[in-house]
Amino acid sequence: MKGWLLKWTNYVKGYQRRWFVLSNGVLSYYLDQSEVHLASRGSITLKAAVIEHVDPCTFAISDSSKQLSFRVKAETEAERQTWITSIELAKGAKMPAADKENPAPTEVKMIRNRRTRVPDKPHYPLSLWTLMKNCIGKDLSKIPMPINFNEPLSMLQRLVEDYEYSDVLDIAASCSDECEQLAYLAAFTVSAYATAETRINKPFNPLLGETYECDRTDDLGWRCLTEQVSHHPPITALHCESKEWVSWQQFSLTSKFRGKYLQVNPVGGAFVSFPATGRRYFYRRVTTTVNNIIVGKLWVDLEGQLEIVGSNAAKGYKCILNYIPYSYFGREEQRSIKGVVLNPKNEAKWLLRGTWNDKVEIAPVLHTSGPAKNPSYTTGEYRVAWQRRPAAPDSDKYYNLPVFACQLNEPEEGVAPTDSRLRPDQRCMEEGAWDESNREKLRLEEKQRAVRKQQELKEKQAIAEGRPFSAYKPMWFKLERVEGSTEFMHVSKNTYWQAKAAQDWSGCPNIF
Repeated sequence: MKGWLLKWTNYVKGYQRRWFVLSNGVLSYYLDQSEVHLASRGSITLKAAVIEHVDPCTFAISDSSKQLSFRVKAETEAERQTWITSIELAKGAKMPAADKENPAPTEVKMIRNRRTRVPDKPHYPLSLWTLMKNCIGKDLSKIPMPINFNEPLSMLQRLVEDYEYSDVLDIAASCSDECEQLAYLAAFTVSAYATAETRINKPFNPLLGETYECDRTDDLGWRCLTEQVSHHPPITALHCESKEWVSWQQFSLTSKFRGKYLQVNPVGGAFVSFPATGRRYFYRRVTTTVNNIIVGKLWVDLEGQLEIVGSNAAKGYKCILNYIPYSYFGREEQRSIKGVVLNPKNEAKWLLRGTWNDKVEIAPVLHTSGPAKNPSYTTGEYRVAWQRRPAAPDSDKYYNLPVFACQLNEPEEGVAPTDSRLRPDQRCMEEGAWDESNREKLRLEEKQRAVRKQQELKEKQAIAEGRPFSAYKPMWFKLERVEGSTEFMHVSKNTYWQAKAAQDWSGCPNIF
């Protein structure tokens, strides 16, 4: 068994969220899931452990000497009881006697030892004149931007970061009540913006046909695939799956430069499905604004309304999340969000509150009063549905990347030849060879333009000769009509992981 619990630290820090793992008669805890391959922060052997009931959600567990003790709090009484029952079973469990003549095979689950940071960002000052002098007399749309504005990750990898807090989705999958499930799902959608406040560098724009796989079934229980399926307009398709849930997205964006700020408007949307219950939900992202583009310190804000709409077995259920923009004269806390979960009768059942860069709390609605346009809610006790993991003290030295993001571009064998990890300009940047990275970036962009011109020429020839022309088709995704809609979306062909197992990359384009 594994999951989040609040562990008592001291009277200064109080309770802190920690990842607990119950395995082989030992209860251990870590800062988060990314540490499970490292030594635990603390552990108790359960054979002679003593459990003390504190309150409906809290219990304490001590070792046989009572010199080591954990005081932990679950989110609900039911969750606390589940942990206590599992611990009691682990205490009384006996290992089967070994058959010396026919020893039973032992299954060993290997968890990869992953890195926790990337090399420090080198100091390469860039003046405005250095950038502008390369633009004189040239078409600005074809001027490559230097990597000084980038971080060593592809946009494909940034999208996979949406699933860093997949444990919130795991909790949502375990909820029997539709409204409670939707409240946790809403908290999960907020977690995608956890590092937006400090991540001011842009990711690398993916090349057409570029892919990225992230297989974390060994520790996080899911695997994900992304592919750049279109270049003009740039569109990315994503498919992520675990035993309890499946998620797929299509992402694109439009941006508008307003002088003092840059506004980024996402296009497309995301689905999350829970196969065990047949419930499915859809949502779109909100607008991101980067302020002080020319003068001052850059800072990021989010604004807009995110609506999560249920379908199939969840038809009629929805959640409305409001991202409240910063206002100098406003009373709201900066970067705050507020939300409400509604049932098919349009009755409020759960409320959400918090900030998109820290945590989200949820609470059941017990009573609603007042006018429909401005209702007043009486709620039960709020609980933490999602909380951001603290950044490393020196993360500002390496692009403010969290541990999970640092692991995304770690070299890995057996991936497709189009995988972002193999992209030379991105790899050179991570390793600090920025001059070489800029040269590689220019080479790749020129190569992509040449391929596109050849495709356009073939298309013109086909039209002139009156014969059909086959447009570009993605390798691992296909365009399908969204069920119950007139829109189309790229969905997985479910062929990638079989190809990887066979190491058959014969159909992959040569993009690097």
